[in-house]
Amino acid sequence: MGELKVPQIEEFLDGARQWLSSNVNPWPPRGALVWGSGLDKVSLFRDSCPEEERAQIDAVLAWQRAKFDAGYGAISYPPEYGGAGLPRAYESAFRRLERSFAIPAVADVASISLEIEAPTILTLGTEEQKRQWLPKLRRGDLLCCQLFSEPGAGSDLGSIALRANRAGDDWILDGQKVWTSGAQFADLGYVICRTSKDVDNKTAFTAFVVPMDTPGVTVRPLRQMTGGACFNEVFFDGVRVSDTARIGEVGGGWKAMMTTLGFERASAAEGGGGAGPDVIGRMMMTAQHQGLDSDPLVRQSLADVYAVNRMRSWTSHRAAANAKAGVPGPEGSISKLTMTRWMQSVSELATTMLGPSLVADTGEWGTFAWSEFVCSFPGVRLGGGTDEIQKNTIAERALGLPREPRQPAPASATGRS
Repeated sequence: MGELKVPQIEEFLDGARQWLSSNVNPWPPRGALVWGSGLDKVSLFRDSCPEEERAQIDAVLAWQRAKFDAGYGAISYPPEYGGAGLPRAYESAFRRLERSFAIPAVADVASISLEIEAPTILTLGTEEQKRQWLPKLRRGDLLCCQLFSEPGAGSDLGSIALRANRAGDDWILDGQKVWTSGAQFADLGYVICRTSKDVDNKTAFTAFVVPMDTPGVTVRPLRQMTGGACFNEVFFDGVRVSDTARIGEVGGGWKAMMTTLGFERASAAEGGGGAGPDVIGRMMMTAQHQGLDSDPLVRQSLADVYAVNRMRSWTSHRAAANAKAGVPGPEGSISKLTMTRWMQSVSELATTMLGPSLVADTGEWGTFAWSEFVCSFPGVRLGGGTDEIQKNTIAERALGLPREPRQPAPASATGRS
Protein backbone atom coordinates (compact mmCIF):
# COMPACT_ATOMS: atom_id res chain seq x y z
CA MET A 1 0.00 0.00 0.00
CA GLY A 2 1.41 3.38 -0.99
CA GLU A 3 1.85 6.28 1.36
CA LEU A 4 -1.29 8.36 1.87
CA LYS A 5 -1.10 11.69 0.07
CA VAL A 6 -2.06 14.55 2.39
CA PRO A 7 -3.45 17.60 0.56
CA GLN A 8 -2.70 21.11 1.65
CA ILE A 9 -5.31 22.22 4.17
CA GLU A 10 -6.48 25.04 1.88
CA GLU A 11 -7.02 22.52 -0.92
CA PHE A 12 -8.88 20.22 1.49
CA LEU A 13 -11.16 23.06 2.67
CA ASP A 14 -11.90 24.17 -0.90
CA GLY A 15 -13.16 20.67 -1.69
CA ALA A 16 -15.09 20.49 1.57
CA ARG A 17 -16.71 23.86 0.93
CA GLN A 18 -17.83 22.76 -2.53
CA TRP A 19 -19.29 19.54 -1.16
CA LEU A 20 -21.10 21.32 1.68
CA SER A 21 -22.51 23.94 -0.69
CA SER A 22 -23.92 21.23 -2.94
CA ASN A 23 -25.54 19.30 -0.07
CA VAL A 24 -26.82 21.84 2.44
CA ASN A 25 -27.72 25.52 2.52
CA PRO A 26 -25.47 28.01 4.29
CA TRP A 27 -26.83 29.93 7.24
CA PRO A 28 -28.25 33.28 6.07
CA PRO A 29 -26.35 36.36 7.24
CA ARG A 30 -27.29 37.03 10.84
CA GLY A 31 -29.21 40.25 11.13
CA ALA A 32 -29.90 42.26 14.23
CA LEU A 33 -31.97 40.45 16.84
CA VAL A 34 -35.46 41.87 17.22
CA TRP A 35 -37.38 41.56 20.48
CA GLY A 36 -40.47 39.40 20.01
CA SER A 37 -39.20 37.86 16.76
CA GLY A 38 -38.05 34.28 16.33
CA LEU A 39 -38.06 31.21 18.56
CA ASP A 40 -38.77 32.04 22.21
CA LYS A 41 -36.48 29.39 23.67
CA VAL A 42 -33.16 29.51 25.53
CA SER A 43 -32.21 26.01 26.59
CA LEU A 44 -29.30 23.67 27.20
CA PHE A 45 -31.21 20.41 26.87
CA ARG A 46 -33.84 19.43 24.35
CA ASP A 47 -37.25 18.88 25.97
CA SER A 48 -38.92 17.13 23.06
CA CYS A 49 -41.28 14.18 23.03
CA PRO A 50 -39.82 10.74 22.12
CA GLU A 51 -41.08 11.01 18.54
CA GLU A 52 -39.49 14.43 18.04
CA GLU A 53 -36.24 13.25 19.59
CA ARG A 54 -36.16 10.17 17.38
CA ALA A 55 -36.74 12.35 14.30
CA GLN A 56 -33.91 14.67 15.37
CA ILE A 57 -31.53 11.75 15.89
CA ASP A 58 -32.48 10.32 12.48
CA ALA A 59 -31.73 13.68 10.84
CA VAL A 60 -28.32 13.89 12.53
CA LEU A 61 -27.44 10.32 11.55
CA ALA A 62 -28.56 10.86 7.94
CA TRP A 63 -26.22 13.85 7.76
CA GLN A 64 -23.40 11.86 9.35
CA ARG A 65 -23.83 9.07 6.77
CA ALA A 66 -23.71 11.58 3.94
CA LYS A 67 -20.48 13.02 5.35
CA PHE A 68 -18.96 9.60 5.92
CA ASP A 69 -19.72 8.41 2.40
CA ALA A 70 -18.14 11.60 1.01
CA GLY A 71 -14.98 11.16 3.13
CA TYR A 72 -15.77 13.79 5.78
CA GLY A 73 -17.26 11.62 8.53
CA ALA A 74 -14.03 10.30 10.06
CA ILE A 75 -11.40 12.70 8.77
CA SER A 76 -8.65 11.96 11.31
CA TYR A 77 -9.38 8.23 11.65
CA PRO A 78 -7.11 5.66 9.98
CA PRO A 79 -8.32 4.40 6.56
CA GLU A 80 -8.62 0.82 7.84
CA TYR A 81 -11.43 2.01 10.16
CA GLY A 82 -13.26 4.01 7.52
CA GLY A 83 -11.36 7.26 7.98
CA ALA A 84 -9.50 9.63 5.69
CA GLY A 85 -6.23 9.35 7.63
CA LEU A 86 -5.66 13.12 7.75
CA PRO A 87 -4.21 15.15 10.65
CA ARG A 88 -6.56 16.26 13.45
CA ALA A 89 -6.15 19.86 12.33
CA TYR A 90 -8.07 19.02 9.16
CA GLU A 91 -11.00 17.67 11.16
CA SER A 92 -11.08 20.78 13.35
CA ALA A 93 -10.97 23.00 10.25
CA PHE A 94 -13.86 21.07 8.67
CA ARG A 95 -15.97 21.46 11.81
CA ARG A 96 -15.44 25.21 11.85
CA LEU A 97 -16.45 25.37 8.19
CA GLU A 98 -19.45 23.11 8.74
CA ARG A 99 -20.86 25.47 11.39
CA SER A 100 -21.51 28.06 8.69
CA PHE A 101 -24.05 25.73 7.08
CA ALA A 102 -27.57 24.81 8.22
CA ILE A 103 -26.81 21.26 9.32
CA PRO A 104 -29.13 19.35 11.70
CA ALA A 105 -28.97 20.42 15.34
CA VAL A 106 -26.90 18.24 17.66
CA ALA A 107 -28.58 15.21 19.23
CA ASP A 108 -26.99 14.23 22.55
CA VAL A 109 -26.73 10.47 22.03
CA ALA A 110 -25.31 10.95 18.53
CA SER A 111 -22.72 13.41 19.80
CA ILE A 112 -21.75 11.07 22.65
CA SER A 113 -21.42 8.15 20.25
CA LEU A 114 -19.41 10.03 17.63
CA GLU A 115 -17.25 12.34 19.74
CA ILE A 116 -16.70 10.38 22.97
CA GLU A 117 -17.24 6.64 22.64
CA ALA A 118 -15.76 6.17 19.15
CA PRO A 119 -12.49 7.97 20.08
CA THR A 120 -12.29 5.86 23.25
CA ILE A 121 -12.53 2.64 21.24
CA LEU A 122 -9.99 4.00 18.76
CA THR A 123 -7.61 4.66 21.66
CA LEU A 124 -8.15 1.56 23.81
CA GLY A 125 -9.90 -1.06 21.68
CA THR A 126 -8.36 -4.17 20.16
CA GLU A 127 -7.79 -4.35 16.43
CA GLU A 128 -10.86 -6.58 16.09
CA GLN A 129 -13.02 -4.17 18.10
CA LYS A 130 -11.88 -1.19 16.06
CA ARG A 131 -12.70 -2.93 12.78
CA GLN A 132 -16.01 -4.21 14.14
CA TRP A 133 -17.37 -0.99 15.64
CA LEU A 134 -15.58 2.12 14.43
CA PRO A 135 -16.81 2.28 10.80
CA LYS A 136 -20.40 1.72 11.95
CA LEU A 137 -20.13 4.21 14.82
CA ARG A 138 -18.54 6.91 12.69
CA ARG A 139 -21.06 6.40 9.87
CA GLY A 140 -23.95 6.56 12.32
CA ASP A 141 -25.10 3.00 11.66
CA LEU A 142 -24.67 2.30 15.40
CA LEU A 143 -25.23 4.52 18.44
CA CYS A 144 -23.36 4.00 21.70
CA CYS A 145 -24.44 5.53 25.02
CA GLN A 146 -22.23 6.01 28.09
CA LEU A 147 -22.98 4.15 31.32
CA PHE A 148 -20.87 5.63 34.13
CA SER A 149 -23.00 7.32 36.81
CA GLU A 150 -24.88 5.34 39.46
CA PRO A 151 -27.22 6.28 42.34
CA GLY A 152 -24.21 6.18 44.67
CA ALA A 153 -21.53 7.20 42.19
CA GLY A 154 -22.00 10.50 40.38
CA SER A 155 -18.90 12.65 40.24
CA ASP A 156 -17.16 10.16 42.56
CA LEU A 157 -16.67 7.41 39.98
CA GLY A 158 -14.47 5.57 42.44
CA SER A 159 -17.70 4.47 44.14
CA ILE A 160 -19.05 2.60 41.09
CA ALA A 161 -20.73 -0.55 42.37
CA LEU A 162 -22.23 -2.33 39.34
CA ARG A 163 -20.57 -5.76 39.46
CA ALA A 164 -19.12 -7.83 36.63
CA ASN A 165 -18.29 -11.39 37.72
CA ARG A 166 -16.25 -13.74 35.56
CA ALA A 167 -18.10 -16.80 34.20
CA GLY A 168 -15.72 -18.73 31.95
CA ASP A 169 -15.31 -16.76 28.72
CA ASP A 170 -18.15 -14.42 29.73
CA TRP A 171 -18.97 -11.87 32.40
CA ILE A 172 -22.24 -11.49 34.34
CA LEU A 173 -23.26 -7.87 35.01
CA ASP A 174 -25.57 -6.89 37.89
CA GLY A 175 -26.41 -3.39 39.11
CA GLN A 176 -27.77 -0.02 38.04
CA LYS A 177 -26.67 3.05 36.11
CA VAL A 178 -28.44 6.41 36.06
CA TRP A 179 -28.50 9.76 34.18
CA THR A 180 -27.66 7.99 30.91
CA SER A 181 -28.33 10.23 27.90
CA GLY A 182 -30.11 8.57 24.98
CA ALA A 183 -30.00 5.02 26.34
CA GLN A 184 -33.47 4.34 24.90
CA PHE A 185 -32.12 4.99 21.39
CA ALA A 186 -28.68 3.38 21.70
CA ASP A 187 -27.56 0.13 20.08
CA LEU A 188 -24.53 -0.25 22.34
CA GLY A 189 -23.64 0.81 25.87
CA TYR A 190 -20.11 1.60 27.05
CA VAL A 191 -20.25 0.51 30.71
CA ILE A 192 -17.77 0.62 33.58
CA CYS A 193 -18.09 -2.24 36.08
CA ARG A 194 -16.46 -3.18 39.36
CA THR A 195 -14.53 -6.41 38.82
CA SER A 196 -12.52 -6.35 42.04
CA LYS A 197 -13.04 -5.36 45.68
CA ASP A 198 -9.59 -3.82 45.58
CA VAL A 199 -9.75 -0.32 47.10
CA ASP A 200 -7.24 0.92 44.53
CA ASN A 201 -9.38 2.56 41.84
CA LYS A 202 -6.70 1.94 39.25
CA THR A 203 -7.30 -1.83 39.36
CA ALA A 204 -10.90 -2.20 40.62
CA PHE A 205 -12.82 -1.54 37.40
CA THR A 206 -13.15 -2.93 33.88
CA ALA A 207 -14.83 -1.45 30.79
CA PHE A 208 -17.17 -3.28 28.40
CA VAL A 209 -19.28 -2.51 25.35
CA VAL A 210 -22.68 -4.15 25.79
CA PRO A 211 -25.43 -4.48 23.14
CA MET A 212 -28.43 -2.68 24.66
CA ASP A 213 -30.82 -5.39 23.49
CA THR A 214 -29.03 -8.04 25.57
CA PRO A 215 -31.47 -9.94 27.84
CA GLY A 216 -31.47 -8.42 31.32
CA VAL A 217 -30.90 -4.79 30.23
CA THR A 218 -33.82 -2.50 31.17
CA VAL A 219 -34.00 1.20 30.27
CA ARG A 220 -36.34 3.62 32.06
CA PRO A 221 -36.59 7.34 31.14
CA LEU A 222 -36.26 9.96 33.91
CA ARG A 223 -38.38 13.11 33.94
CA GLN A 224 -36.36 16.33 34.41
CA MET A 225 -37.43 19.51 36.17
CA THR A 226 -37.37 21.24 32.77
CA GLY A 227 -40.09 18.85 31.57
CA GLY A 228 -38.06 16.65 29.24
CA ALA A 229 -36.88 13.07 29.63
CA CYS A 230 -33.59 12.75 27.77
CA PHE A 231 -31.89 10.93 30.67
CA ASN A 232 -32.48 7.35 31.77
CA GLU A 233 -31.81 4.82 34.49
CA VAL A 234 -30.51 1.48 33.20
CA PHE A 235 -30.73 -1.82 35.11
CA PHE A 236 -28.48 -4.84 34.54
CA ASP A 237 -29.97 -8.07 35.86
CA GLY A 238 -27.74 -11.05 35.16
CA VAL A 239 -26.56 -9.61 31.83
CA ARG A 240 -24.13 -11.99 30.12
CA VAL A 241 -21.36 -10.37 28.06
CA SER A 242 -18.52 -12.03 26.17
CA ASP A 243 -14.97 -11.24 27.23
CA THR A 244 -14.39 -10.12 23.63
CA ALA A 245 -16.54 -7.05 24.49
CA ARG A 246 -14.04 -5.94 27.14
CA ILE A 247 -12.29 -2.62 26.41
CA GLY A 248 -8.70 -2.69 27.65
CA GLU A 249 -7.29 -4.96 30.32
CA VAL A 250 -9.15 -6.50 33.25
CA GLY A 251 -8.73 -3.87 35.95
CA GLY A 252 -8.07 -1.17 33.36
CA GLY A 253 -11.44 0.53 33.77
CA TRP A 254 -10.06 3.57 35.60
CA LYS A 255 -7.74 4.34 32.70
CA ALA A 256 -10.66 3.83 30.32
CA MET A 257 -12.84 6.25 32.31
CA MET A 258 -10.15 8.93 32.41
CA THR A 259 -9.61 8.58 28.66
CA THR A 260 -13.34 8.86 27.97
CA LEU A 261 -13.80 11.82 30.31
CA GLY A 262 -10.96 13.61 28.55
CA PHE A 263 -12.84 13.31 25.27
CA GLU A 264 -16.13 14.28 26.96
CA ARG A 265 -14.72 17.45 28.51
CA ALA A 266 -13.05 18.51 25.27
CA SER A 267 -16.24 17.84 23.31
CA ALA A 268 -18.46 19.72 25.80
CA ALA A 269 -16.15 22.74 25.90
CA GLU A 270 -15.83 22.91 22.12
CA GLY A 271 -19.55 22.59 21.60
CA GLY A 272 -20.48 25.07 24.32
CA GLY A 273 -23.19 22.81 25.70
CA GLY A 274 -25.73 23.53 22.98
CA ALA A 275 -26.65 26.91 24.41
CA GLY A 276 -27.76 28.30 21.07
CA PRO A 277 -26.25 30.43 18.34
CA ASP A 278 -26.30 33.87 20.02
CA VAL A 279 -26.71 33.79 23.79
CA ILE A 280 -24.65 36.99 24.14
CA GLY A 281 -26.82 38.86 21.63
CA ARG A 282 -29.97 37.69 23.34
CA MET A 283 -28.66 38.83 26.73
CA MET A 284 -27.91 42.29 25.35
CA MET A 285 -31.38 42.46 23.82
CA THR A 286 -32.90 41.46 27.16
CA ALA A 287 -30.95 44.19 28.94
CA GLN A 288 -32.26 46.76 26.46
CA HIS A 289 -35.86 45.57 26.83
CA GLN A 290 -35.62 45.72 30.63
CA GLY A 291 -34.16 49.23 30.47
CA LEU A 292 -30.90 48.07 32.01
CA ASP A 293 -28.52 48.61 29.11
CA SER A 294 -27.24 51.82 30.69
CA ASP A 295 -26.86 50.35 34.16
CA PRO A 296 -23.09 50.25 34.86
CA LEU A 297 -23.27 46.98 36.85
CA VAL A 298 -25.28 45.22 34.13
CA ARG A 299 -22.95 46.56 31.44
CA GLN A 300 -19.94 45.27 33.37
CA SER A 301 -21.59 41.86 33.77
CA LEU A 302 -22.36 41.74 30.03
CA ALA A 303 -18.73 42.55 29.28
CA ASP A 304 -17.60 39.79 31.66
CA VAL A 305 -19.92 37.26 30.02
CA TYR A 306 -18.59 38.20 26.58
CA ALA A 307 -14.95 38.05 27.70
CA VAL A 308 -15.32 34.67 29.43
CA ASN A 309 -17.05 33.26 26.35
CA ARG A 310 -14.15 34.33 24.13
CA MET A 311 -11.68 32.87 26.61
CA ARG A 312 -13.68 29.63 26.63
CA SER A 313 -13.47 29.42 22.85
CA TRP A 314 -9.72 30.02 22.79
CA THR A 315 -9.10 27.56 25.61
CA SER A 316 -11.05 24.79 23.86
CA HIS A 317 -9.07 25.37 20.65
CA ARG A 318 -5.83 25.21 22.62
CA ALA A 319 -6.95 21.98 24.29
CA ALA A 320 -7.63 20.41 20.90
CA ALA A 321 -4.29 21.59 19.53
CA ASN A 322 -2.38 20.24 22.54
CA ALA A 323 -4.01 16.81 22.54
CA LYS A 324 -1.31 14.17 22.25
CA ALA A 325 -1.82 10.83 20.53
CA GLY A 326 -5.50 11.69 20.16
CA VAL A 327 -6.14 11.73 23.93
CA PRO A 328 -7.01 15.12 25.52
CA GLY A 329 -4.95 16.02 28.57
CA PRO A 330 -5.84 18.22 31.56
CA GLU A 331 -6.51 21.07 29.12
CA GLY A 332 -9.95 19.50 28.64
CA SER A 333 -10.69 20.11 32.32
CA ILE A 334 -9.67 23.75 31.95
CA SER A 335 -12.03 24.07 28.97
CA LYS A 336 -14.91 22.41 30.82
CA LEU A 337 -14.39 24.56 33.93
CA THR A 338 -14.32 27.72 31.83
CA MET A 339 -17.51 26.71 30.04
CA THR A 340 -19.47 26.08 33.24
CA ARG A 341 -18.26 29.33 34.77
CA TRP A 342 -19.47 31.15 31.66
CA MET A 343 -22.87 29.47 31.90
CA GLN A 344 -23.08 30.35 35.58
CA SER A 345 -22.39 34.00 34.75
CA VAL A 346 -25.11 33.94 32.08
CA SER A 347 -27.56 32.33 34.52
CA GLU A 348 -26.83 34.83 37.28
CA LEU A 349 -27.11 37.83 34.95
CA ALA A 350 -30.41 36.59 33.49
CA THR A 351 -31.74 36.19 37.04
CA THR A 352 -30.61 39.71 37.99
CA MET A 353 -32.14 41.34 34.91
CA LEU A 354 -35.47 39.48 34.87
CA GLY A 355 -36.30 38.99 38.55
CA PRO A 356 -39.83 37.55 39.00
CA SER A 357 -40.33 37.39 35.22
CA LEU A 358 -37.89 34.51 35.17
CA VAL A 359 -40.17 32.26 37.22
CA ALA A 360 -43.64 33.61 36.38
CA ASP A 361 -44.81 32.78 32.86
CA THR A 362 -46.83 35.85 31.94
CA GLY A 363 -46.70 35.07 28.24
CA GLU A 364 -44.25 37.90 27.56
CA TRP A 365 -41.72 36.96 24.88
CA GLY A 366 -38.08 36.63 25.92
CA THR A 367 -38.49 36.53 29.71
CA PHE A 368 -39.74 33.20 31.07
CA ALA A 369 -37.81 31.45 28.26
CA TRP A 370 -34.60 32.01 30.25
CA SER A 371 -35.91 29.78 33.07
CA GLU A 372 -35.08 26.71 30.98
CA PHE A 373 -31.44 27.81 30.74
CA VAL A 374 -31.26 28.53 34.48
CA CYS A 375 -32.84 25.20 35.44
CA SER A 376 -30.66 23.23 33.00
CA PHE A 377 -27.33 24.75 34.02
CA PRO A 378 -26.80 22.58 37.15
CA GLY A 379 -26.98 19.47 34.97
CA VAL A 380 -24.24 20.78 32.69
CA ARG A 381 -21.99 21.29 35.72
CA LEU A 382 -22.33 17.59 36.54
CA GLY A 383 -21.75 16.17 33.05
CA GLY A 384 -18.12 15.13 32.55
CA GLY A 385 -17.35 15.81 36.22
CA THR A 386 -18.23 18.65 38.59
CA ASP A 387 -16.18 21.82 38.92
CA GLU A 388 -14.50 20.28 41.97
CA ILE A 389 -13.47 17.24 39.93
CA GLN A 390 -12.08 19.50 37.19
CA LYS A 391 -10.04 21.43 39.78
CA ASN A 392 -8.62 18.19 41.14
CA THR A 393 -7.68 17.06 37.64
CA ILE A 394 -5.96 20.36 36.90
CA ALA A 395 -4.16 20.32 40.25
CA GLU A 396 -2.93 16.73 39.95
CA ARG A 397 -2.28 16.37 36.21
CA ALA A 398 -1.29 19.90 35.20
CA LEU A 399 0.27 21.32 38.38
CA GLY A 400 1.65 18.08 39.83
CA LEU A 401 0.08 18.59 43.26
CA PRO A 402 -0.54 15.60 45.60
CA ARG A 403 -3.69 13.55 45.05
CA GLU A 404 -6.66 14.01 47.34
CA PRO A 405 -7.43 11.13 49.75
CA ARG A 406 -9.98 8.72 48.26
CA GLN A 407 -12.97 7.17 50.01
CA PRO A 408 -12.96 3.37 50.55
CA ALA A 409 -14.68 1.34 47.83
CA PRO A 410 -18.21 -0.01 48.49
CA ALA A 411 -18.52 -3.59 49.69
CA SER A 412 -21.17 -4.75 47.20
CA ALA A 413 -23.08 -3.75 44.08
CA THR A 414 -26.15 -1.56 44.14
CA GLY A 415 -29.13 -3.59 42.98
CA ARG A 416 -32.62 -2.68 41.84
CA SER A 417 -34.61 -0.92 44.52
